[in-house]
Amino acid sequence: MKQNLEKKVSKERGQSLVELAISLPVILLILLGTIDFGMALFSYAILRDAAQEGALYGSFNPDNREQIENRARNILIRDDETLFSSPVDLRNTNNVDVEIEIIGASCQGITNNAANGIRVRVIYQYPIVMPFAGQIIGSDTIRLTGTATNVILQPPCQ
Repeated sequence: MKQNLEKKVSKERGQSLVELAISLPVILLILLGTIDFGMALFSYAILRDAAQEGALYGSFNPDNREQIENRARNILIRDDETLFSSPVDLRNTNNVDVEIEIIGASCQGITNNAANGIRVRVIYQYPIVMPFAGQIIGSDTIRLTGTATNVILQPPCQ
């Protein structure tokens, strides 16, 4: 009777080990996917903030494209001594593009019954960390775009 009980416990241990071996990779993939999605969402928020900063500056200086891009690229503090740094390096011109579009004229006022504005887009190719996701969606990166549009406040149209 005691031997039968010991054999039964031994078989249950083996069953638990098999269940763990099957479920652990699935659980790890789900966890990694969740972390990847969270980092992509965080990166998108940074892009949106950078675009808003560029559009804000551009609403006062719409013709100064170099400074609008500079303002969008330099919203984050990145150095070796900082405890926290962003996953997106906005200063990296290979991975991050800044597009500036004037809507209407580059002055305060109305063109074709619409207020003149400026639109800034910050585009980043987010690298996917999760294994096999690139094979499923056909790319190892996801294009993230942060966009902001503001009304031009300066200079007045003449």
